[in-house]
Amino acid sequence: MSALPSTTLSNGMHAEMRFSGDGGYQLVVDGTPQSHVDPERPELLVYEYVQRIGHVLDAMRPGPLTAVHLGAGALTLPRYVARTRPGSRQQVIELEPGIVEIVREVAPLPREASIRIRYGDARAVLERLPGGLVGACDLVIVDVFAGSQTPAHVTSVEFHERVRALLAPGGVLCVNLADGRELRFVRSQLATLTHVHPHVAAIADTGFLKGRRYGNLVAVASDEPLRLDGVPAALQRDPWPAKVVEGDELRRFASSGAIVTDATALPSPPPNRSVFG
Repeated sequence: MSALPSTTLSNGMHAEMRFSGDGGYQLVVDGTPQSHVDPERPELLVYEYVQRIGHVLDAMRPGPLTAVHLGAGALTLPRYVARTRPGSRQQVIELEPGIVEIVREVAPLPREASIRIRYGDARAVLERLPGGLVGACDLVIVDVFAGSQTPAHVTSVEFHERVRALLAPGGVLCVNLADGRELRFVRSQLATLTHVHPHVAAIADTGFLKGRRYGNLVAVASDEPLRLDGVPAALQRDPWPAKVVEGDELRRFASSGAIVTDATALPSPPPNRSVFG
Protein backbone atom coordinates (compact mmCIF):
# COMPACT_ATOMS: atom_id res chain seq x y z
CA MET A 1 0.00 0.00 0.00
CA SER A 2 1.75 3.14 -1.19
CA ALA A 3 -0.32 5.62 0.81
CA LEU A 4 -2.60 5.16 3.79
CA PRO A 5 -6.18 6.40 3.45
CA SER A 6 -7.52 9.67 4.81
CA THR A 7 -10.80 11.54 4.64
CA THR A 8 -12.52 14.80 5.55
CA LEU A 9 -15.31 14.32 8.06
CA SER A 10 -18.73 15.97 8.10
CA ASN A 11 -17.55 18.50 10.68
CA GLY A 12 -14.57 19.48 8.53
CA MET A 13 -12.02 17.57 10.61
CA HIS A 14 -9.34 15.50 8.89
CA ALA A 15 -9.07 11.79 9.68
CA GLU A 16 -6.19 9.59 8.56
CA MET A 17 -4.59 6.24 9.18
CA ARG A 18 -0.91 6.17 10.08
CA PHE A 19 1.58 3.37 10.56
CA SER A 20 2.15 2.86 14.27
CA GLY A 21 5.62 1.35 14.01
CA ASP A 22 4.65 -1.94 15.63
CA GLY A 23 2.96 -3.55 12.66
CA GLY A 24 -0.35 -1.88 13.35
CA TYR A 25 -2.11 1.36 12.45
CA GLN A 26 -3.20 4.48 14.27
CA LEU A 27 -6.37 6.45 13.59
CA VAL A 28 -5.66 10.19 13.94
CA VAL A 29 -8.40 12.85 13.80
CA ASP A 30 -7.30 16.47 13.44
CA GLY A 31 -3.95 15.63 14.96
CA THR A 32 -5.43 13.76 17.93
CA PRO A 33 -4.57 10.02 18.12
CA GLN A 34 -7.87 8.19 18.51
CA SER A 35 -7.26 4.46 18.23
CA HIS A 36 -4.72 1.77 17.48
CA VAL A 37 -5.43 -1.45 15.61
CA ASP A 38 -3.42 -4.42 14.46
CA PRO A 39 -5.59 -6.58 12.19
CA GLU A 40 -3.27 -9.56 12.64
CA ARG A 41 -3.31 -9.28 16.43
CA PRO A 42 -6.77 -8.08 17.51
CA GLU A 43 -6.02 -9.16 21.06
CA LEU A 44 -3.26 -6.52 21.24
CA LEU A 45 -4.47 -3.42 23.10
CA VAL A 46 -1.98 -0.54 23.00
CA TYR A 47 -3.67 2.60 24.32
CA GLU A 48 -3.70 2.64 28.11
CA TYR A 49 -7.43 3.33 28.52
CA VAL A 50 -8.25 0.54 26.06
CA GLN A 51 -6.05 -1.86 28.02
CA ARG A 52 -8.01 -0.94 31.14
CA ILE A 53 -11.34 -1.63 29.47
CA GLY A 54 -9.86 -4.92 28.26
CA HIS A 55 -9.10 -5.92 31.84
CA VAL A 56 -12.71 -5.22 32.83
CA LEU A 57 -13.95 -7.34 29.92
CA ASP A 58 -11.62 -10.17 30.87
CA ALA A 59 -13.08 -10.17 34.40
CA MET A 60 -16.68 -10.54 33.15
CA ARG A 61 -18.40 -13.88 33.10
CA PRO A 62 -17.03 -16.31 30.50
CA GLY A 63 -18.62 -16.82 27.10
CA PRO A 64 -20.02 -14.74 24.24
CA LEU A 65 -21.36 -11.26 24.92
CA THR A 66 -24.10 -9.10 23.49
CA ALA A 67 -22.40 -5.72 23.19
CA VAL A 68 -23.11 -2.20 21.97
CA HIS A 69 -20.24 0.19 21.25
CA LEU A 70 -20.97 3.92 21.01
CA GLY A 71 -18.10 5.24 18.93
CA ALA A 72 -16.18 3.08 16.46
CA GLY A 73 -12.64 4.41 16.52
CA ALA A 74 -10.52 1.80 14.77
CA LEU A 75 -12.98 -0.91 15.89
CA THR A 76 -10.33 -2.07 18.35
CA LEU A 77 -12.59 -3.28 21.14
CA PRO A 78 -15.17 -4.98 18.88
CA ARG A 79 -12.27 -6.94 17.37
CA TYR A 80 -10.96 -7.77 20.85
CA VAL A 81 -14.37 -9.06 21.97
CA ALA A 82 -14.72 -11.10 18.76
CA ARG A 83 -11.29 -12.69 19.29
CA THR A 84 -11.50 -13.35 23.02
CA ARG A 85 -15.21 -14.26 23.13
CA PRO A 86 -16.15 -16.05 19.90
CA GLY A 87 -19.85 -16.03 19.12
CA SER A 88 -20.43 -12.55 20.55
CA ARG A 89 -23.03 -10.33 18.87
CA GLN A 90 -22.01 -6.71 18.60
CA GLN A 91 -23.46 -3.43 17.38
CA VAL A 92 -21.28 -0.39 16.72
CA ILE A 93 -22.70 3.14 16.42
CA GLU A 94 -20.55 5.68 14.60
CA LEU A 95 -21.38 9.18 13.40
CA GLU A 96 -18.79 9.31 10.60
CA PRO A 97 -18.94 6.65 7.85
CA GLY A 98 -15.63 8.00 6.55
CA ILE A 99 -13.83 6.85 9.68
CA VAL A 100 -15.09 3.30 9.31
CA GLU A 101 -14.21 3.30 5.61
CA ILE A 102 -10.56 4.28 6.08
CA VAL A 103 -10.16 1.90 9.04
CA ARG A 104 -11.60 -1.05 7.13
CA GLU A 105 -9.46 -0.24 4.10
CA VAL A 106 -6.31 -1.10 6.04
CA ALA A 107 -7.82 -3.39 8.68
CA PRO A 108 -10.90 -5.30 7.45
CA LEU A 109 -13.13 -6.84 10.07
CA PRO A 110 -12.78 -10.61 10.49
CA ARG A 111 -15.38 -12.40 8.42
CA GLU A 112 -16.42 -14.68 11.25
CA ALA A 113 -17.18 -11.77 13.59
CA SER A 114 -20.82 -10.76 14.13
CA ILE A 115 -20.31 -6.99 14.14
CA ARG A 116 -22.98 -4.70 12.73
CA ILE A 117 -22.21 -1.02 12.19
CA ARG A 118 -24.94 1.62 12.35
CA TYR A 119 -24.31 5.21 11.32
CA GLY A 120 -25.59 8.33 13.02
CA ASP A 121 -25.38 10.32 16.23
CA ALA A 122 -24.87 7.97 19.18
CA ARG A 123 -27.78 9.30 21.20
CA ALA A 124 -30.17 9.42 18.26
CA VAL A 125 -29.32 5.90 17.10
CA LEU A 126 -29.88 4.57 20.62
CA GLU A 127 -33.53 5.40 20.14
CA ARG A 128 -33.64 3.34 16.93
CA LEU A 129 -31.88 0.18 18.07
CA PRO A 130 -33.87 -3.07 17.81
CA GLY A 131 -36.20 -3.56 20.73
CA GLY A 132 -34.63 -6.93 21.41
CA LEU A 133 -31.47 -5.20 22.66
CA VAL A 134 -33.30 -3.37 25.46
CA GLY A 135 -32.45 -5.11 28.71
CA ALA A 136 -30.35 -7.68 26.85
CA CYS A 137 -26.83 -6.21 26.59
CA ASP A 138 -24.02 -7.69 28.65
CA LEU A 139 -21.75 -4.80 27.72
CA VAL A 140 -22.08 -1.19 26.57
CA ILE A 141 -18.97 0.88 25.85
CA VAL A 142 -19.27 4.65 25.48
CA ASP A 143 -16.22 6.14 23.74
CA VAL A 144 -17.67 9.11 21.87
CA PHE A 145 -15.39 11.94 20.81
CA ALA A 146 -15.60 14.78 18.32
CA GLY A 147 -11.90 15.26 17.71
CA SER A 148 -10.46 15.45 21.24
CA GLN A 149 -13.68 16.29 23.12
CA THR A 150 -16.70 14.35 24.31
CA PRO A 151 -19.88 16.09 23.08
CA ALA A 152 -22.15 17.48 25.78
CA HIS A 153 -25.27 15.54 24.80
CA VAL A 154 -23.67 12.18 25.70
CA THR A 155 -22.76 13.23 29.25
CA SER A 156 -26.14 13.77 30.92
CA VAL A 157 -28.42 11.81 33.23
CA GLU A 158 -30.98 11.59 30.44
CA PHE A 159 -28.43 10.02 28.10
CA HIS A 160 -27.16 7.56 30.68
CA GLU A 161 -30.65 6.49 31.66
CA ARG A 162 -31.20 5.51 28.03
CA VAL A 163 -27.90 3.61 28.03
CA ARG A 164 -28.81 1.85 31.26
CA ALA A 165 -32.03 0.60 29.66
CA LEU A 166 -29.93 -1.50 27.27
CA LEU A 167 -28.15 -3.40 30.02
CA ALA A 168 -29.19 -6.88 31.07
CA PRO A 169 -29.18 -7.67 34.80
CA GLY A 170 -25.52 -7.61 35.76
CA GLY A 171 -24.59 -5.94 32.48
CA VAL A 172 -21.55 -3.67 32.49
CA LEU A 173 -21.12 -0.13 31.18
CA CYS A 174 -17.63 1.23 30.42
CA VAL A 175 -17.16 4.93 29.66
CA ASN A 176 -13.95 6.53 28.44
CA LEU A 177 -13.56 10.00 29.95
CA ALA A 178 -10.80 12.53 29.32
CA ASP A 179 -10.01 15.58 31.43
CA GLY A 180 -7.32 18.06 32.41
CA ARG A 181 -5.78 18.89 35.74
CA GLU A 182 -8.83 20.40 37.41
CA LEU A 183 -10.80 17.13 37.00
CA ARG A 184 -14.16 18.92 37.08
CA PHE A 185 -15.45 16.98 34.09
CA VAL A 186 -14.61 13.48 35.35
CA ARG A 187 -15.91 14.27 38.84
CA SER A 188 -19.23 15.44 37.40
CA GLN A 189 -19.43 12.38 35.16
CA LEU A 190 -18.81 10.03 38.07
CA ALA A 191 -21.45 11.87 40.10
CA THR A 192 -23.86 11.47 37.17
CA LEU A 193 -23.12 7.77 36.74
CA THR A 194 -23.52 7.20 40.48
CA HIS A 195 -26.92 8.88 40.25
CA VAL A 196 -27.98 6.44 37.50
CA HIS A 197 -26.25 3.20 38.55
CA PRO A 198 -25.99 1.64 42.02
CA HIS A 199 -22.46 0.33 41.47
CA VAL A 200 -19.70 2.50 39.95
CA ALA A 201 -15.91 2.28 39.87
CA ALA A 202 -13.17 4.28 38.17
CA ILE A 203 -9.83 3.20 36.75
CA ALA A 204 -6.99 5.66 36.22
CA ASP A 205 -3.36 6.23 37.14
CA THR A 206 -2.59 8.10 40.34
CA GLY A 207 -0.91 11.01 38.55
CA PHE A 208 -4.13 11.73 36.68
CA LEU A 209 -6.26 11.30 39.83
CA LYS A 210 -4.08 13.87 41.59
CA GLY A 211 -4.56 16.36 38.78
CA ARG A 212 -0.99 16.25 37.55
CA ARG A 213 -1.74 15.84 33.83
CA TYR A 214 -4.38 15.59 31.12
CA GLY A 215 -5.42 11.98 30.64
CA ASN A 216 -8.13 9.35 30.59
CA LEU A 217 -10.28 7.71 33.23
CA VAL A 218 -12.40 4.63 32.60
CA ALA A 219 -15.70 4.59 34.50
CA VAL A 220 -17.37 1.20 35.05
CA ALA A 221 -20.99 0.84 36.17
CA SER A 222 -23.62 -1.85 36.72
CA ASP A 223 -26.81 -2.61 38.61
CA GLU A 224 -24.98 -5.44 40.41
CA PRO A 225 -21.66 -5.49 42.30
CA LEU A 226 -18.85 -5.20 39.78
CA ARG A 227 -16.73 -8.24 39.03
CA LEU A 228 -13.26 -6.74 39.11
CA ASP A 229 -11.33 -9.69 40.55
CA GLY A 230 -7.90 -9.76 39.03
CA VAL A 231 -8.20 -6.26 37.56
CA PRO A 232 -5.92 -4.52 40.11
CA ALA A 233 -3.16 -7.08 39.53
CA ALA A 234 -3.54 -6.79 35.74
CA LEU A 235 -3.32 -2.99 36.00
CA GLN A 236 -0.03 -3.22 37.86
CA ARG A 237 1.46 -5.28 35.03
CA ASP A 238 0.62 -2.63 32.43
CA PRO A 239 3.27 -0.22 31.10
CA TRP A 240 1.30 2.60 32.78
CA PRO A 241 0.08 1.16 36.11
CA ALA A 242 -3.32 2.33 37.34
CA LYS A 243 -5.65 1.71 40.25
CA VAL A 244 -9.31 0.87 40.79
CA VAL A 245 -11.25 3.50 42.75
CA GLU A 246 -14.58 2.42 44.25
CA GLY A 247 -16.67 2.54 47.39
CA ASP A 248 -15.99 5.38 49.84
CA GLU A 249 -12.91 6.48 47.91
CA LEU A 250 -14.95 6.96 44.75
CA ARG A 251 -17.69 8.82 46.61
CA ARG A 252 -15.13 11.22 48.07
CA PHE A 253 -13.49 11.76 44.68
CA ALA A 254 -16.83 12.50 42.99
CA SER A 255 -18.35 14.47 45.87
CA SER A 256 -17.54 17.88 44.37
CA GLY A 257 -18.98 16.92 41.00
CA ALA A 258 -22.41 18.20 39.96
CA ILE A 259 -24.89 15.77 38.44
CA VAL A 260 -25.19 16.65 34.73
CA THR A 261 -28.55 17.07 32.99
CA ASP A 262 -29.36 18.00 29.41
CA ALA A 263 -29.85 21.57 30.61
CA THR A 264 -26.40 21.84 32.20
CA ALA A 265 -24.27 19.55 30.02
CA LEU A 266 -20.96 20.78 28.61
CA PRO A 267 -18.39 19.03 26.40
CA SER A 268 -15.20 17.71 27.95
CA PRO A 269 -12.33 20.22 28.09
CA PRO A 270 -9.98 20.22 25.11
CA PRO A 271 -6.40 19.14 25.74
CA ASN A 272 -3.44 21.41 25.18
CA ARG A 273 -2.08 20.60 21.73
CA SER A 274 1.27 19.70 23.31
CA VAL A 275 -0.39 16.63 24.92
CA PHE A 276 -0.13 14.77 21.62
CA GLY A 277 3.29 16.08 20.68
